[in-house]
Amino acid sequence: MQVYVKDSGQALDFYQSAFDAKLLCDHRHENGTVAHAELDISGQVFAICEARENDVNPGNTMQFCLHFGVGTEETVKKAYAVLKEDCISLTAPITGPGECPWSPCLFGLIDKFGVNWCVFV
Repeated sequence: MQVYVKDSGQALDFYQSAFDAKLLCDHRHENGTVAHAELDISGQVFAICEARENDVNPGNTMQFCLHFGVGTEETVKKAYAVLKEDCISLTAPITGPGECPWSPCLFGLIDKFGVNWCVFV
């Protein structure tokens, strides 16, 4: 998974906090923006890069789905608590950590960097 966002340095810190992710690498341009960075989110590599002008289309048809597995409700709730900050919108089927037919704890949202997330147990 790789995401291109504006304010990539902020985004890197934001996602690291949301998922208690381990920083694998962080390569910066001379201006301080992220050329390429990687986070380990529960064994999944999530890459971040600074978006060029006009590369950002918030909440397009791509969605990052992270399935943490049975017994990880607190992980999902923590991610929600961070990602909901200044989010663009909450998305269906569940707008806050809650139950749906296929998960006892799920949320969907488009975060402040325009990334569409579905995070669930």
